[in-house]
Amino acid sequence: MKKTFELTHPKIKIARRVDAVKHEVKKYIKRERNKKLPQGADYWDFDCKFGNTEAEAEVVHLSQINKMIDKTQLENLTSFYIEILAKPAVRQAKPSHDDYDFEDDFDDELEDE
Repeated sequence: MKKTFELTHPKIKIARRVDAVKHEVKKYIKRERNKKLPQGADYWDFDCKFGNTEAEAEVVHLSQINKMIDKTQLENLTSFYIEILAKPAVRQAKPSHDDYDFEDDFDDELEDE
């Protein structure tokens, strides 16, 4: 999704337009997540950009999209650009506690005293 949303409308208030945009974004994300994953991928990741215009768009995390949309309403902006692109991704393994030796850190603290 690469789209510039207009918040001004002759009959619809800005608050309702903001809610409609949030709903459209949520619907797009749900539709993309329901697509079949390619072989070897664990989940759908999203590359997101947000800004007043396409040229000013900055990279943001997916979880920040709704907050950024609300921010445009508070700043009384008439439009904004949003870009959300889905990509397959593989989960990274978390380091286990077995890989880290906690006793070494404890011994270092004792030596400092």
